[in-house]
Parts: sequence; C-alpha cells; structure tokens
Amino acid sequence: MTSSLNTLYEVLYVSVLAPGAPVSAVAEIAGHARAANAQRGITGLLVFDGNGFCQQLEGTQKNVLSAMERISQDARHVQISVVHHGPLTARRFSDFSLAFSPAEDADTLAALALLDGEAALQAFHALRASVLL
Repeated sequence: MTSSLNTLYEVLYVSVLAPGAPVSAVAEIAGHARAANAQRGITGLLVFDGNGFCQQLEGTQKNVLSAMERISQDARHVQISVVHHGPLTARRFSDFSLAFSPAEDADTLAALALLDGEAALQAFHALRASVLL
C-alpha cells in the first residue's frame, strides 16, 4: 500500500522578492533549488517577473511539503501564498528539477496571486504556455 505522503502531489504558490533583496538573489534561489530538487525528486517551474515569483512544485507529497516549508522560511521571499495544492496524476515538468523563466508582464503574476484552486491552476497553465519554449 502506498502512503499518501508518497503519492504525486503539487503545490502552486506566489510570492514577492523581499524588499532590499537584490534581483541577483533569484539566480541563487534557482541554482540552489535545482540541486535540492534533483536530490528529492521534485520537478517544477519557477517564473519571475522582476518582483514576484510563481512556482509550481511536483513530487511526493512529503518532499513537496518539505520544500514549501523551506521556501516559507527563506527571507528572500515575502507574501507567500499557496494558491493551489493537491494530488497530481502525472508530472508536467518531468525533464526539469526546476525550469526557470522570466515573465514579461508583471500584471500576470499579480492577477494569479488573487486566484485560488482551479482558477489559479488554469491561470498557471496559461502562463506556462506563454513562457516555456
């Protein structure tokens, strides 16, 4: 029997770069996350618009929730808001321990931050389509 903590799970959150944190911190965040995610079997996408983040993480529930705990304690992120979470039937980013993409329109992430659940997930899918290759 598979524990629910080992089922495929996803979290979609938005946050803001902490005041005073240099934009160069984003490269540090992405670099560290890629290595940590690869070790933990987490895949996902991080989008940054110059001020805000939107990230989807996928992996076992245990590992994804542990990653969210680390993110919530990272002083470079503020206003962290989980806009969607739940079981996932298949990975969306199996080729990326962390895909990273800039967003051209800052209003997109701000609008996504106001959504939750299925609406947030649909907005993320639209965003994903616009930022990935």
